[in-house]
Order: sequence, then C-alpha cells, then structure tokens
Amino acid sequence: MTREADVARAGREGRGGQGLARVAVVVRAGAAPLWWLGVAAAAIGAAPQGLTGRRIGVFAGAALFVVGAAVVALARRGRYAALVRGVARAGKYDVLQDRAVTVRAWRRGHRWWLLLAGAAALGSAFAVPVAGGLLLAGCGTGLRLKAAWLGRREQALDTLLWVRVDWLDRRGGGPAGKAVKGLRGTGVAAGDAAPGGARRRTAALV
Repeated sequence: MTREADVARAGREGRGGQGLARVAVVVRAGAAPLWWLGVAAAAIGAAPQGLTGRRIGVFAGAALFVVGAAVVALARRGRYAALVRGVARAGKYDVLQDRAVTVRAWRRGHRWWLLLAGAAALGSAFAVPVAGGLLLAGCGTGLRLKAAWLGRREQALDTLLWVRVDWLDRRGGGPAGKAVKGLRGTGVAAGDAAPGGARRRTAALV
C-alpha cells in the first residue's frame, strides 16, 4: 500500500468511514469455482467403474447435486433475513469495495479448500463414479441460488446490502458470521455489481 493510500485510509477511518463489500458478491464468489471443479471432477470421475458402477454413481450424483444445492441455498437464511431487517444506511465516508476485489479475496482465501474439495471429488470416483463432482457442482449452484435470493431481497427493498470488510473472516467469507453485527445499505446504483452480485450490465450506446 502506498503512503498516499495509507494517509487516505487513516483520514477515512478518522471520519468514521469503513470499507464495505457487497454481501451477495461474497456469497456468489465461490459459485463458479465450485461449479467448474465439480463438472471437471464429474467428467474425469466417469472413467473408472468404481465400486458401484457408473450407472449407480450417476443416479447418486444427481441426488447429491439436488441435496447439495438445496442445503447451501437455504443455509443461514434466517440469519441473513435478521441482518437485512436491521440494515443501516451507509455513511458518507464509507468506501465501496469493487466486485473484483471482493471475489479475488474470497477465492485467494479459499484456494486450498477448493483444491482439497476437487481432489476429494476425484478420489471418491474410485468408489462412486461422478457423484463427488456432482455434489461440488450442486454446492456451487446453491451459492448462486442464495445470491439470487439476496438479489431479490435487494430489489424488493430498493437497497444494495453491504458488510464491513473487517467483519469478514480471514479468508474473505462469512458475510453472516458471528462477527457481523449489522449490514449497511446503499441505493441500487452504487458500486459495480447488480442486485444478486453479478457484474453490472452497462447500457449499450445508441
């Protein structure tokens, strides 16, 4: 960090400002890596017959995909809903973190967990082909569904939801964790991510 950035940060904190990350972006950050790791593991895992055979593995994997997606999508919704009800307006000196920075922090903090999950999904193919990869893909789908649910809440409230960066865990995740005491809100035009955490689409020039 440069000396100018240090000075700017010190001035902002002195005025009560905080760095804020979009809640939906944090939630959505793991969706694509889990999905693609799962798809790759399922494709490679279709090669061995395993202990159960491919047919049973595919059926088991399909069931695990649905269960994984549902569990991840529904997990901690009560906590999120409670935080949303208590959302406070973001302050004048709060700084909105770019979507790319939030995503990069989450993926960098979870890279070893992602690699271990991919390795475990591949290893499980020798017992139940395809199933482990489809479970991972289901978890990625569940994160995307949860982010979409948050996006619908944001649209209903006409407010984007943000969490203080220093309240996230050391891996850049946990936007509804114990350390999070509340959320902050801005108008829907703030930041560079749309409701739900996807990249904001720019209007085409005519």
